[in-house]
Parts: sequence; C-alpha cells; structure tokens
Amino acid sequence: MLHALRQRAALNALIRQFFAERAVLEVETPILSAAGNTEPNIDSFHTDFSGHRDAGVRRRWLRTSPEFPLKRLLAAGVGDCYELGRVFRNGEAGGRHNPEFTMLEWYRIGWDHHGLLVETAALVNQALALVGRQATLQVIDYRSLYQQRVGVDPFEDSIEQLRQPLADIAIDPAGLGRDDWLDLLMTHCIQPGFDDAVMTVVHDWPASQAALARIRPGTPALAERFELYLGPVELANGYHELGDAHEQRARFEADHVRRQARGDVLPPLDDALLAALPAMPACAGVAVGVDRLLMAMAQTPRIADVLAFDFSRA
Repeated sequence: MLHALRQRAALNALIRQFFAERAVLEVETPILSAAGNTEPNIDSFHTDFSGHRDAGVRRRWLRTSPEFPLKRLLAAGVGDCYELGRVFRNGEAGGRHNPEFTMLEWYRIGWDHHGLLVETAALVNQALALVGRQATLQVIDYRSLYQQRVGVDPFEDSIEQLRQPLADIAIDPAGLGRDDWLDLLMTHCIQPGFDDAVMTVVHDWPASQAALARIRPGTPALAERFELYLGPVELANGYHELGDAHEQRARFEADHVRRQARGDVLPPLDDALLAALPAMPACAGVAVGVDRLLMAMAQTPRIADVLAFDFSRA
C-alpha cells in the first residue's frame, strides 16, 4: 500500500507541474450539486440536506464529473482550467471500478479535439516515465478502426453485419440497438487487441454517441470526440465541446426519455449550465481516469491495488 500511496502522490505532483508549465489554472468546484447527470448509463448518488430551506433545494447529487461547474467557470471568463478530485458513480464496483474515484478534467480555450488529444497523450507519457515506460501514439478515426479490426463499416453496415464478428459470443440480443452492438464490438473484439505499448486514440465517433461533443455535419455526421486507450484500457474521453444550449437541453431531455422508459431515477437538469453555455468560449475538454492511469503505471488489472482503501474496505 505504501508504494501505491507514494506513486499516487508523485502522479498528482506531476499533473500539477504539467499544468503549471502551461499556465492552466487549478480550480475546485462543488462535489454536491442541485442538478444531476442525466446520462442513461451512469447512476448518480444523492443525499438530502437537513438544514434551513433557504439554503436551496434539499436533494443534492454527488458529482459524476466536474464538467458542468467547470463549464460555468469557462463562461465566467476563468480561461484554461483543470480540476483534480474525487467523483462518484453508483453501482460501479469491481476489479476495475470503485464507486468513488479520482478524475482529472481540463479545458483549453480555442482548441478542438485534435489538439487536445495530443496534449492528453503527452501527459500520459510523462506519467509513464515515472515508472520508466513510454508508449507510442496511434491516432485513428472510428470508421477506419472498425474496418481494419473487425471488417465492418460502423456507419453503413446493417445490425446483422455488425453482429457477425460477435457470433461466437453468447449475447442476448433483446433490446440491443445499433450503438449497443458497436459498443460490444469495441469491448469484446477491438479493445482486447490493443498493444500494451501503444496509446490508441480513436476520434470522430458516430453522432448518436456525441454526449456533450459538437456534431460535425456531413455524410455521416460525426461527433467531434476522442477516446484514448493505453493498451486495452480506456483512460480518457475528450470533446470539442458543444456550446449550443438548445441542443444541449434537447440531449438532456432525450436522456430523460430513455431513463423514464427504463423506470430509472430522473436527475434534475442543470439549468445553471444551460444558462451559462451561450457565454462559454469555444473550447475542448477531456477527462482522465487517474486511478486507471495508476493501474497502467503499476501494470495491475485491480483498482484496489492503487487505492488506500477500496470500496469493500472503506
């Protein structure tokens, strides 16, 4: 455990030095929020405030990332900024997941996702240098990746064609849509083949998987986002950030429709974010799983190996 604690402290120091050299400001934002994350595949913790009602709404949501308040700071003119801190996701516990974990998130004014992916790779390689390693960088677009690795066109081929590379895996197809099959191809067929000594950065995803990224019109329309993998492990998710409040509200509301159909909790929309978006400068942002990065540095598949106390012992 002592080695893991020292390694985490060294990585935290490196991260702060990395951004100090680039004049990116460290900030802190609330862990408890009046709004929640509407993303259908993320489950949020919540708690109820017992104090005076004048303090605001009683139900508060533990952040799943610092993204929304960071964007409000960008809209207020804070400039390039980052936050290194704890985030919380309910239901995610196991060998590679802990319900509370450390996330690094930062934003660059005037950048797009292509510029930011290069900086993200530079940070990861500086982290690996702490343990005497380096990784080469491979940048590939989403469509080419699927064509090269599993022989399908993720934008044009039918669902039946997408299912073919998964034919030997027992999967219940009930309720699975196109994006589900694409995700299964990534997790079961593509990611396991990524080289441990290579950072693979996949950019320009299907518009249906845009999350909070801009969509670039065309045929097909593409989400201006990237994911960075070190070997088979996903470390980072970055966006050329959406600044259109009307589009963002529509995406939040679509999330609610999906959640309601499944009988899930409906976290309140972040109206403060939506009000701030028109003033947010054009920017790109990325989130890095710090515990995942520490796991890669330690070459362990167990998140418990890089934590002082994992969830089962907290």
